[in-house]
Amino acid sequence: MREETPNTEAVLDQLSKAVTSDYQAESYDISLGSTDDASRDVERELDELMAQVNSALPTDEVQFDEAIIKENLDEILLMLIALHEETHGKELLSDLTHLFGAQLSPGTVYPSLHNLEEEDVLSMHAKVRTKEYSIADEEYVRATVERAMLQHLAFGMLLYAFLPRL
Repeated sequence: MREETPNTEAVLDQLSKAVTSDYQAESYDISLGSTDDASRDVERELDELMAQVNSALPTDEVQFDEAIIKENLDEILLMLIALHEETHGKELLSDLTHLFGAQLSPGTVYPSLHNLEEEDVLSMHAKVRTKEYSIADEEYVRATVERAMLQHLAFGMLLYAFLPRL
């Protein structure tokens, strides 16, 4: 049994303050240079977000296993596409590998992209050798991300409430 378990409300308050204090209402300033520059910008943005999460939680570092990435693939893809503003599947596969350590196959990622496009959440622009995806329905993306966030927070709080019983 843990001797000093942090107060759930305090952890959630810290996380909320960390996220809202650094949040800027303006859009992301992703440079239009090379894709390497854009990828570094997205990686930097995600690193900043993870630093906020890590500073608010009572643990040294948060890591996601591949199963949770697969279970939340739509939300993660939407987040990455929003950070890039416009991107293609190969870049998203690379992001999933470099940013989350997930080795997902194209057969896992592309069907999710196609489903999101069919649901009019994403818009697809055919280029010469690739398809570029961008967010088409920001309201849907916000609602989807908020719903996923609340479900994960509620589940985490349930597990946290259970810990003292062990």
